[in-house]
Amino acid sequence: MQVNMKKPSIALLKVIEDKQKKENPTFDTTIEIGDIIRLGYSITEGDKERTQFYEGLVIAMQNRGIRKTFKIRRNVQGIGVEQTFVLNSPKITSIIKKQASKVRQAKLYYIRKLSGKAARLKRKL
Repeated sequence: MQVNMKKPSIALLKVIEDKQKKENPTFDTTIEIGDIIRLGYSITEGDKERTQFYEGLVIAMQNRGIRKTFKIRRNVQGIGVEQTFVLNSPKITSIIKKQASKVRQAKLYYIRKLSGKAARLKRKL
């Protein structure tokens, strides 16, 4: 692939991303905004490695090629916690879609202000 000399940094980034896409295939499941997912994330503690599971609602996604990220919101002991993950990260071991919800917005940041029954979303059939 040729590198455009007008913007060499962008073209170089594209070449590197294309190489990474071939080496790291994405998961079979396609996650969308409003899905409740269970994500397995490998954590190293000293010389041991274990899988930590995060289960929560996908409230935001950023689609930028290999750098695709998504934000999960979950409740931990009554406190809302959000965490951002890179979809093509080698630390992600599994993604399981638990439930799909019908949403009309690209970002679900309004969920932060809601609690209880008001925070429920309609299930997708």
